[in-house]
Amino acid sequence: MTPLTLPAPAKLNLFLHVVGRRPDGYHSLQTLFQFLDFGDSLNFTPIAEAKVSIQCSQTDLAGPTNLVNRAVALVQNEFPEHWRGLRIDIDKRLPTGGGLGGGSSDAATTLLALRHFWQLPVSVAELARLGLQLGADVPVFVHGQAAFAEGVGEQLIPCQPPSPWYLVIHPGVSVSTQSIFQHPDLPRDSALIQPQHWTWENTRNDCEQLVRHLHPEVANALDWLVEYAPSRLTGTGACIFGRFNSQTAATDTLAQLPAPWTGFVARGLNESPVCSLLRQASTVNLTKQY
Repeated sequence: MTPLTLPAPAKLNLFLHVVGRRPDGYHSLQTLFQFLDFGDSLNFTPIAEAKVSIQCSQTDLAGPTNLVNRAVALVQNEFPEHWRGLRIDIDKRLPTGGGLGGGSSDAATTLLALRHFWQLPVSVAELARLGLQLGADVPVFVHGQAAFAEGVGEQLIPCQPPSPWYLVIHPGVSVSTQSIFQHPDLPRDSALIQPQHWTWENTRNDCEQLVRHLHPEVANALDWLVEYAPSRLTGTGACIFGRFNSQTAATDTLAQLPAPWTGFVARGLNESPVCSLLRQASTVNLTKQY
């Protein structure tokens, strides 16, 4: 097979409700995932050597704990007779600890690419269940459809929310997901809602007030952005996002972004671009075979 470059798109939690705490210590959630047309990029190149070589543009993320390394090891363990030599180059654009799902997206893109390159005898649904071992956000990236999610985020109902333009801001701090979910002040009693009843107005991010309190820069960024657009924290942060009706409005606001915050403008997507690219690649390979 020929080399293939695939995106690892960012995600937003359009809302995040914490509806309870499970006996295993994890939290029961309701959330709505939507992808962005912005993210990391991974290049996959078949090689003759019987090894998988992984390089990352951020060298501090290239170790064995990187979710791409863990995804490869997971597949090699599950399908020891199928793996072949491969080089993976990761171009990181998404911040770590930002609530955009960068690591989970990288892992999911890797799982889907390995299924393609190594012809794994596994369905997408089975691959998503396997990916859950890597993180609660991995399954939605594997399925590649915007979804209303429950459980720890792995019970997915595909949906089609509006696809506005977003301005995403990173306020320059890192937020520990574990510390937020372990904090005694986190609300854990939101009422359940039905997927069809979701609206921006009747939802929120239950982590937002706590993150505001613990990280004043996040509070400052939210207070600034809400002057321009409806705004919210994604995941446990630190990134926030605002909804805009046009790319121009979002870009004009980005141009006024105070230093040292950073940001980008992206369109909301209800299908991950990885899905269409792998469909095209599979069609090309089938055409070559016949």
